[in-house]
Amino acid sequence: MNRAQLGAALRALRQASGKEAKAVARSAVMSASKLSKIETAKVAPSVVDVERILTAIGVSDEVKAEYLEAVRAAATEATAWRLVRRMGVHKAQQQTRALEAQMTLLRLFQPALIPGLLQTPEYIRAILSRHDLGEDAPTRTISARIERQQALYDSAKKLHFIITEPVLRWRIVSAGRMAEQIDRLVSLSRLPNIDIRIVPLSAQQQDIANHAFVIRDDRTVTVEMIHAEIVVTDPRDVALYVHKFEGFTSIAVTGEDMRAMLTHIRDDFLREQETG
Repeated sequence: MNRAQLGAALRALRQASGKEAKAVARSAVMSASKLSKIETAKVAPSVVDVERILTAIGVSDEVKAEYLEAVRAAATEATAWRLVRRMGVHKAQQQTRALEAQMTLLRLFQPALIPGLLQTPEYIRAILSRHDLGEDAPTRTISARIERQQALYDSAKKLHFIITEPVLRWRIVSAGRMAEQIDRLVSLSRLPNIDIRIVPLSAQQQDIANHAFVIRDDRTVTVEMIHAEIVVTDPRDVALYVHKFEGFTSIAVTGEDMRAMLTHIRDDFLREQETG
């Protein structure tokens, strides 16, 4: 199925449902203009775009599976960060929130930063300050990310995070703010639906911590590169990321041992703050 055929099929399904384009676009977390361009084959939709449109239309699971299988012929999609900034980073956060609202299982590996869902507002602001986003964008993006964090308290979702130890010592914010960030990790780790694990530097490594990635429901993997965000949907490639995640899970510290490790690092920051 090429782009023109897909667009025409989506338009036909929407019209058959009796739903207006604006209503479908709103439910699919995209502009009416984007939906129109997808339907007229002026824009190539991602797998996520098609899934959202089909969900908004209200097609059966069988029809959805048939169309998504066709779209996955292009198994990897990349969106340059410059395009995300042009669209608005806060809008990208809103789209991610909509995606996370539909998932039941998240597995996130992070060797560079505290995962976004676990960040304090101060940590978020420090990350955003390293990018030229304009005056209003940081505040709007912080609000959007904090709204995303409501997913942490949804008991229907299972959220698994693996963080490498250097992330906890990377000076993104001041020593005092880092101590607050680590306290947040300790607190969140006690929620029954959240599993936070740390890969210690002392562990014998069998794999390479190449880059951050997020697996959602064994269906998609999002990879954050320097220049772009890449979405992987081919089941064979998704399985590679699942295998990598499980490998790091097996050597990561969890439970009370993990919390003791976090407390030790937090205390180091507090001592530094007192003597600084």
